[in-house]
Amino acid sequence: MSAYDVIVAGGGHNGLVAAAYLAQAGRRVLVLERHEHVGGLAISAQAFPGVDVRLSRYSYLVSLLPSKIARDLGLDLELRRRRYASYTPKGDTGLLVDNEDDLRTAASFRHVTGGESDHEAWRRFYGMVAEVARVLAPTLLEPLRPQAEIERMVGPEAWRDLFGRPIGESVAERFADDTVRGVVLTDALIGTFADPDTDLLANRCFLYHVIGDGTGEWNVPVGGMGAVSGALEAAARRAGAEIRTGAEIVGIDPSGEVTFRDGAGEHAVRGGHVLVNLPPAVLDRLMGRPATVPEGAQLKVNMVLTRLPRLKDATVDPGAAFSGTFHINEGRDQLARAYEQAARGEIPELPPAEVYCHSLTDPSILGPGLRGRAETMTLFGLHMPARLFRKNPEKARKMALDATFASINAVLAEPIEDCLLTAPDGTLCVEVKTPVDLETDAGLPGGHIFHTDLSWPYAESGGWGVDTEHERILLCGAAARRGGGVSGIGGHNAAMALLTA
Repeated sequence: MSAYDVIVAGGGHNGLVAAAYLAQAGRRVLVLERHEHVGGLAISAQAFPGVDVRLSRYSYLVSLLPSKIARDLGLDLELRRRRYASYTPKGDTGLLVDNEDDLRTAASFRHVTGGESDHEAWRRFYGMVAEVARVLAPTLLEPLRPQAEIERMVGPEAWRDLFGRPIGESVAERFADDTVRGVVLTDALIGTFADPDTDLLANRCFLYHVIGDGTGEWNVPVGGMGAVSGALEAAARRAGAEIRTGAEIVGIDPSGEVTFRDGAGEHAVRGGHVLVNLPPAVLDRLMGRPATVPEGAQLKVNMVLTRLPRLKDATVDPGAAFSGTFHINEGRDQLARAYEQAARGEIPELPPAEVYCHSLTDPSILGPGLRGRAETMTLFGLHMPARLFRKNPEKARKMALDATFASINAVLAEPIEDCLLTAPDGTLCVEVKTPVDLETDAGLPGGHIFHTDLSWPYAESGGWGVDTEHERILLCGAAARRGGGVSGIGGHNAAMALLTA
């Protein structure tokens, strides 16, 4: 039986980060990945036959990946800042947040809200958030700190409004306009089915969406998300890690023995430690124990357009509106109504969603024949829990897409369907992924993009947040504390737990 210092179970981005760090430190490392490619959900794909576009099929933007990891591993990766943070239609106008023009942003707030107060509240709130990001982000790459220490670091106001009480209460107290409240709250609901007025899970989701790398900015990976995983794979191989694809793990023993199956049959290898870059429910199954399946809550729609759709607001360039996050029916009241409908087991009548067009910032994902003739559009729908798709997945998927198209059409000056590119085989360039599809196609139990509910970035017990009940088995993926999203944090911390032991 072959033996390694470390076996990494799963070749997603966190597993590749862990493998690269450990191999750099001289450890003998084996990465086992069941797919024929690494990267997990951080991949690029040609989703439509005959259409030369590299879509970020699942994960689609980068915020949580620390620049320290990129420097440590020498990643050949370019992340581009988006000029516009967001655009939110409201009637025949809309709220434009321009990262590089404060006066324009202030004028847009004034036009949409009818006054100055919400913009001032916005500046104060996100000034506080920026300070939290500055002090909290570095701790994500360190052993967990006690709650009391984090509370002292962020200060009493931020602790109360972001940690201590539901984020919905804080937003309602600070902002008067329903549209502005909704723009803030969407960061608390990405991939998370929760009521922000009552559930602190929404606070945790909000934190991880606004503190990335100390700035909270959401950047575009040049070449698509596959470029992120490609750079990490190159770093791991360069450091000496062995990576086997097409190797499906079928068992993990507490002793460090891992059994996997490939085209040549079944094999067993032994590791001094096993770093698990898999959802907890999958680890439970592989160790022969009962699994608790979480519930994901999102709809992902990938599209290729012949052109950007026209806006009701003729004063805003669609190129500006769609290069940032374009909010669709995400006012505070609209979010609450959709949550109530989904909680009753109904697909929301007008699902809240957001879109952005990767190709506006990074045209390289379009083949030469499509540049200037097509644009990509990525839609992420909220309040779409897996329970809505269990009974009849295909029917529910169609109903969810129809409702989502109705939602986006309600805020545009023309139907989105009129802008869709037709593939050579005559089909429209639209791909829909529900939580059940993620469970089936990508192996994510419940379609939960964070593998399990997000945790607070602190713990009284200390440690790196990667321990399991077995000494030789550590978590290195999104299920590790502070590891949600495309961050590499879980992989970094698992590697450091071994290297500093």
